[in-house]
Amino acid sequence: MKEKVVLAFSGGLDTSFCAKYLAEEKGLEVYTAIANTGGFSDEELKDIEEKAYKLGSAKHVSLDVTGTYYEKCIKYMVYGNILRGNTYPISVSSERIFQAIAIIEYAKEIGADYVAHGSTGAGNDQVRFDLTFDVLAPEIKILTPTRDMVLTREYEINYLKERGVEDDWVKMEYSINKGLWGTSVGGKETLSSDQTLPEEAYPSHLTKEGEETVELHFEAGEFVGLNGKIYDDKVDAIRVLEEIGASWAVGRDMHIGDTIIGIKGRVGFEAAAPMMIIKAHHMLEKHTLTKWQQYWKEQLSNWYGMFLHESQYLDPVMRDMEKFLESSQRNVTGKVIVKLKPYHFQLIGVDSAKDLMKSDFGEYGEINKAWTADDVKGFTKILGTSMKIYNAVNDDLN
Repeated sequence: MKEKVVLAFSGGLDTSFCAKYLAEEKGLEVYTAIANTGGFSDEELKDIEEKAYKLGSAKHVSLDVTGTYYEKCIKYMVYGNILRGNTYPISVSSERIFQAIAIIEYAKEIGADYVAHGSTGAGNDQVRFDLTFDVLAPEIKILTPTRDMVLTREYEINYLKERGVEDDWVKMEYSINKGLWGTSVGGKETLSSDQTLPEEAYPSHLTKEGEETVELHFEAGEFVGLNGKIYDDKVDAIRVLEEIGASWAVGRDMHIGDTIIGIKGRVGFEAAAPMMIIKAHHMLEKHTLTKWQQYWKEQLSNWYGMFLHESQYLDPVMRDMEKFLESSQRNVTGKVIVKLKPYHFQLIGVDSAKDLMKSDFGEYGEINKAWTADDVKGFTKILGTSMKIYNAVNDDLN
């Protein structure tokens, strides 16, 4: 009997090559599996399945982990307002972990001898897949033909063409990874430092003009609906907002960051819903959290995002940080008004019963109600005591 290999299969160039190579060159029985984190429609999943069987897959499965991805990751990224490098909503970075978990669980289920992925040797995904596979199933060997053979896209295309595999190779000039929490776009422009992606590289395009106002609703930190409609399924709320935002071509940017393996990398992305949700949530927090809640949550969120990006999701410290983040959200409830324009969105304001801008105590820059002028004079004098002592003893400013 042939040995079994489960290949994490997306239908893209790298995994198409791996499917053909593992079957024909290595003589393995290839089981293809796609772990859907919300980036594929039913029609796309059907096309991917057909492609897998044409490439020789013994069996293909679609593993839907969208709900798990939201509950165990996305909501915590919202709680933390997490943007890698203050720019990137950790779209692909976060979903890869849950795809890897689903793939390795399936490999264990069918008794596979190997598990494989199509990551190259120059990016982050190789570490995310390898590490997750090795932690959860160290007994299953990992195969990575694209990485081990140091292949170029041109080589893979020619290899498949020589074996009668036809596809839209021009379209494959851009590597597009779509998920519920955003879409990454890689191509020739992202390989250098002086170019940006052309309009046609993005999956979504501007279709509206003028401006549009939407209201985002949050309950205990979670995005639950918009424009007065509350959704039972938070994933549906994200999808509806993404459709609206994508029509305005908002949430696009270029992320430049440090990879897990130490080199710098660039990737383009579009993430209309994630960017609007995170920015709106952050504004609502400014109104509903105290100064020190915001300060300490920001410190912890930075670590959470970094650990998530660098494939440390399975470390138990992540569960500890999630408990803190969840606790911090108990009063983050209300709506945020957002104005949309072509390629741009603007936060207008918030409406919340938990708003700490209560006029009972004072109106900033206008009038004080809970203290007197003499109270402030005394407070200021005491506040400056330690600085007065230091400057009386030292002359650092001279």
